Amino acid sequence: MPEWTAFAGFVGVVLVGLLFLARASADVLAPAEPPLPEPTAVEYPASLGDRVVGTHRSGPPPFSTTTLLVNVVVSQGLFASLLVVGLWVAAVPPSSLGLAADPLAPPALAAGVGLGVSLYAVNAAGSRLSDRFGFGDATALREAMAPDSAAGWAVLLLVVLPLVAGFEELLFRGVLIGAFATGFDVSPWLLAALSSVAFALGHGAQGRVGIVVTGVLGFVLAAAFVLTGSLVAVVVAHYLVNALEFVVSERWGS
Repeated sequence: MPEWTAFAGFVGVVLVGLLFLARASADVLAPAEPPLPEPTAVEYPASLGDRVVGTHRSGPPPFSTTTLLVNVVVSQGLFASLLVVGLWVAAVPPSSLGLAADPLAPPALAAGVGLGVSLYAVNAAGSRLSDRFGFGDATALREAMAPDSAAGWAVLLLVVLPLVAGFEELLFRGVLIGAFATGFDVSPWLLAALSSVAFALGHGAQGRVGIVVTGVLGFVLAAAFVLTGSLVAVVVAHYLVNALEFVVSERWGS
C-alpha cells in the first residue's frame, strides 16, 4: 500500500525548497532599477546571501553561463533524486504518475511534439509582450544561460533541458496532479489549477509577465496531462518549448 500521507508531506518539503531556491534566483537575476536622479551607490546581489555596494548595474547577472548551467544541473538533479527516492519509498505506483506500460507509444510522443510547438509560439508571444510594455525582463535568465560554443549547446540541449523538463513535469504534473488525485481522490482539475500556480511561482526570474505566461502554459500542460494521462507527452512538450526558445531566440536570433 502506498504511504500517501507521508509522501504528500515529503513532496511539500521538496516543493517549498524548490520555490525558495527559485525566489533566491529571481532576486539575483532581477533587472536593475532605473538610475537615480543623483549619482549614488546602491546595493545589488553579488551572490545568494551576499550583497556588495556598487554603482547602478545594467549588465548581465554576475555569473558565467557555465556557472548557471552547473547550478541548474546540480539543483534540479538533487531535487529530482529526492523526489524519485520519495516515490520509491512511498511505493507510489507508476501508473498514477502517467507512466503507462508503454510510455513511449507514438501517440504520446506525437501529442507532445504538437503541444510543444504550439506552446512555444504562445511563450514567444508572451516574451515579446513583456519586452514591449516593460513588465519585466522575461528573457534575462535565458540570455544568461545561452552558451557560446558547440559543446555548451550540446550540454544545454542534451543534459540541462531534458533534466529540467523531466523533473518539473514529474513534480508539477505527475505527482501534484496524477499521484495526488489517485491517492487522495481529489479532482485532477482542481489539482491542475493549484499546481499551475506553484509552477508559475517557481519561474519568478522571468519577470511579472513571465510568471503569468508560465502559469498559463503550466495549466495547458496540466490539462494535457489530465486528458492524455501521459507524463511522457508533457515532458516532450515542455522540453520543446524550452529548446525552441533557446535555439530560435539565442542561437539563430543572435
